[in-house]
Amino acid sequence: MPAGFSRSENTERHNRQHQIKPRATNHPGAFFCSATCNNASLLTHPSRLQPMRFTLVVQGGPYTSQASLSAWHFARAVVATGHEIYRVFFYHDGVYNGNSLLTPPQDETDLHMAWCTLGRDHGCELVVCIASALRRGMLDDGEARRYEKPLANLNKLFIVSGLGQLIDGAISADRTVTFGN
Repeated sequence: MPAGFSRSENTERHNRQHQIKPRATNHPGAFFCSATCNNASLLTHPSRLQPMRFTLVVQGGPYTSQASLSAWHFARAVVATGHEIYRVFFYHDGVYNGNSLLTPPQDETDLHMAWCTLGRDHGCELVVCIASALRRGMLDDGEARRYEKPLANLNKLFIVSGLGQLIDGAISADRTVTFGN
């Protein structure tokens, strides 16, 4: 910030310079800068900061990639800063996070229990993609009965659903963040 300018004067100067105008968004008080500048493209007026709602997409298994652990740390940071996790959608190998039979060594983070605790304590939905789950042998009670399998291995805190839940999560949230490839 240039010497001699307060934060609000600097913001006003930036807004005049780039002709920033309010635009209808899900965030009251949000302004967009159409010019290329060093500031972020979504500027929120400090007096109107509101908690944001996030949907997370986890595409990596709990112990085969960093995606699940990174997503969990991100989710904890989101709720710790007063924002909300609306839904966590587990896709591809990410569905393994819902496996209630996972038993990691004692010196490793139990990501399955970490996700369960996050879902229970903060009320966020934990959804596994049905197509990905079935391909990988992940079944809830209903799917186990439907396919005449002897056991269900999906934790009861996880919901089996389709890609429509991912679309709904992306529409309902302010931000959708994907972990994994």
